[in-house]
Amino acid sequence: MMVPRNIVSPQSNKPVMGIVQDSLLASARMTSRDTFIEQDLLFNLLMWVGDDWDGVIPPPAILKPRPLWTGKQVFSLIIPKLNFKGKGNRFPKKGADTLNWSDGTVLIHQGKLLTGVMDKKILGTSGGSLIHVTWLEKGSEATMYLINRVQTLTNNWLVTVSFSIGIGDAVADQSTMRNIESIIDEAKDKVKQLVQRGQRGELECQPGRTMIESFEAMVNRVLNAARTSAGLSVQDSISEANNVKSMAMAGSKGNDINISQIIACVGQQNVEGKRIPYGFRRRTLPHFAKDDLGPESRGFVENSYLRGLSPQEFFFHAMGGREGLIDTACKTAQTGYLQRRLVKSMESTAVQYDGTVRTNQGHVVQFLYGEDGGDGAWVEKQKFPSLLLGDDQLRKAYSINLSEGRDKQGPVTQGVALDVDVAAACRADPDLETLLEAELDRLKGDRDALRAIFACREPDRDADPFAQLPVNLERLVWAAQKQFECGERLDTAVLDPRVVLEGVTRLCVRIRTCRRDVGESNEQSPEATAAAAAEADDATQLFVILVRSTLAARKVVFEHRLNRAAFDWCVLRRPFSLLLVSARRRRRDVVPVTSSSLGGRPGAAHTSPSLHATATLSTRRSLKNHAGSSARSRLDLCKRGPTPARCAASWPRSPWASPPRR
Repeated sequence: MMVPRNIVSPQSNKPVMGIVQDSLLASARMTSRDTFIEQDLLFNLLMWVGDDWDGVIPPPAILKPRPLWTGKQVFSLIIPKLNFKGKGNRFPKKGADTLNWSDGTVLIHQGKLLTGVMDKKILGTSGGSLIHVTWLEKGSEATMYLINRVQTLTNNWLVTVSFSIGIGDAVADQSTMRNIESIIDEAKDKVKQLVQRGQRGELECQPGRTMIESFEAMVNRVLNAARTSAGLSVQDSISEANNVKSMAMAGSKGNDINISQIIACVGQQNVEGKRIPYGFRRRTLPHFAKDDLGPESRGFVENSYLRGLSPQEFFFHAMGGREGLIDTACKTAQTGYLQRRLVKSMESTAVQYDGTVRTNQGHVVQFLYGEDGGDGAWVEKQKFPSLLLGDDQLRKAYSINLSEGRDKQGPVTQGVALDVDVAAACRADPDLETLLEAELDRLKGDRDALRAIFACREPDRDADPFAQLPVNLERLVWAAQKQFECGERLDTAVLDPRVVLEGVTRLCVRIRTCRRDVGESNEQSPEATAAAAAEADDATQLFVILVRSTLAARKVVFEHRLNRAAFDWCVLRRPFSLLLVSARRRRRDVVPVTSSSLGGRPGAAHTSPSLHATATLSTRRSLKNHAGSSARSRLDLCKRGPTPARCAASWPRSPWASPPRR
């Protein structure tokens, strides 16, 4: 079936399937540091590893007094052979994680889980999770096997060791309860002071608000802060052995707010984003005095679920809960109907053999899918290292020292010496200095172009160095280091910078989208040459800039310390080509479900604007970008309809597209 191919969605370029509930909880508990498995249980679990297991049992982590295996060792048997690094829920939000004391940094080397706990951030549907990386690196079938085996292995382990939750997990110690009571009493006193200041007219009005609106905002802030403080007090007091907390940390069920409401206090109940309004004459319920502005009469629930709610608190809690139910039901109907209309309006839109997006009538929607021809399922969040660097910082980060070394060593750059023979060959080449300066000039030009592009982003994002692009270069370099045993294990840099400069230049030529039309003459006027140069700054420009800045000569030679075999494998041979081919948008792919899924996603009810304006604007941009000497022939092609013979020489091609048919 085609289910594995839909594990990652192009809607938000991240997985829509992941490990949940029992399997997620079992994965987190199995991979904890204090989990050990005895021999009889190990042999039972090996039956659930999979058919392609090589039969090699890992050596026990503890030999005496009896052999014991860690949960990480058993979990490693079902992980594909890849490299992965990520941060789990246990990673501290503040402060440093010295020596990984929290076990929150997940590190997988060649399929072996070395550190970290497999929680929701690693096995869930977030971008960059293990599910996502496996799908990108190993394919859809390997991801399907990983998901299946994680569930079978961990569920059978959990059946043996058991897990349950009791009332004892919801009880805090006496000192914590006294601290919670003092926090709530302090919040009540602050609200009382606000009421008195408002009655005396001493309350300052916030900009754009009346005195009553300002008062309500201040009271809400005080009461929400009280609930947050009480919740933090509870979370600090209960240990990781608490079953409720273990579920929240694993991400299988619940969160910190649920824990604080069970043990500390439920908190303020809101209707339409405000405190409970008056339903009777100048009061919320007949149980309170008229014009009572205190916390209790306006929906603050100071009791916890464990202690039990009073009748008035229960009524207010039901009011807030009913609003959520009605709101969810209405939004589900609205977004469902919106998504249905979007799908119906675009159901005939598809990517044709010439790379264009057209309707069944042959009308062009886009000249190239997404204006770059890439499949949204294959892009990842990647960082541009040169965006925030000034000229001096850029030269310091990317220049190479080729002067004489000391003590029979080659020249030193970034604390790493260049191999003596390579350094001698570099010094003998009179053109190398010119090539390195030209590379620095290109990097400066790329940085300036990047700033101009990012300046068109939404406010406060022009300095964000991250963008969504295909082919994760850092992970590709890491895989090359592991496979060819280079990187930090090499004391000296052994790769010739000239090889890097030549290889990266050839790679950038390969991944350009636009090409000269086959029917055009080789002799062009200066105006046509300038137009061709402007057209070369196409949709792959960001990716070319990323390649140049990540695979610059200094980065590859001295920072990554690749050897020749690793560099060729990484850039010039199969892996890069395969990833680029995978990232293309396939011909005859139907567009509407991909595009209209922006209006509704699984498990969520929300509203989203129509995509019609976006599609229209995109079409106009495509017409503007591709206007020129060949615009007339392209518009004629639009009228006549697409065929492989007509479009072979006229349309811009994606860098990861197959060659045009003749």
